Amino acid sequence: MKTSLHLTLLLAAALVTSGCISINVDEVRVKDGLALQAISESRGFIAMKTSANGEDRPAMLYVPRDYDDNQEWPLIVFLHGAGERGDDGVRQSGVGIGPAILKDPGRFPSLVFMPQCPKGEWWGPIPGRGGDKKSFDHITDGIEKILDYYNIDEDRVYLTGLSMGGYGTFVYGNENTDRFAAFMPICGGGDPAWADSLAKRPMWVHHGDADVVVPLERSQEMVDAIREAGGDVKFTVYPGVAHNSWDDAYGRREGAVEWLLAQER
Repeated sequence: MKTSLHLTLLLAAALVTSGCISINVDEVRVKDGLALQAISESRGFIAMKTSANGEDRPAMLYVPRDYDDNQEWPLIVFLHGAGERGDDGVRQSGVGIGPAILKDPGRFPSLVFMPQCPKGEWWGPIPGRGGDKKSFDHITDGIEKILDYYNIDEDRVYLTGLSMGGYGTFVYGNENTDRFAAFMPICGGGDPAWADSLAKRPMWVHHGDADVVVPLERSQEMVDAIREAGGDVKFTVYPGVAHNSWDDAYGRREGAVEWLLAQER
């Protein structure tokens, strides 16, 4: 079992600005530079930080209430959309997978890592938007810290994201295919040149056909290219749904979360 240094502190409650999640923080755990503001013995939504290139970034980690360090657990990496960028460390948990967890935590027998991208930046170089790979280092740092601190099944690590994070799922997944067991990009897009790499892992793509923020064609061209490369891709198009296809994808409607957690590397 992994060991840790426990520091008990009295800290004020934090409020998630999007989603109205109250976080009562009463402890900080530190291990090899990883600080976690823990809720009821490190369960629930926990504030953490990532460190890369001389910069610390806020992030959020969800730990199931019944987490037991004596068994291996899957890990979902969630990349938020452009509207959740910032430095508060909590906004990214209020849209997408966070509310789905709060609604029915029993559907998420997994740790969920939610890094936060700074304002004005992107999850890697996104076609038509620019950006660089600085955010990659923070995603990787967070994953490595969680693997060190918690008992994670490294054959069951998954990557998903919405909108900007859907693009991020394609681009970060392209460069880190061997890390993940499966991908689930939502209302995103990418570069079809990445297809050969992404085809190595199963994927379930989601998009609304009434999306005018990121047109359906952005997902369609990626699905077509990955299938052409021999990839196993499921593609769900939600009729009449605009940009918010993530509530359907992370909700019970399609069983996508259950599918994701069933995949193994």
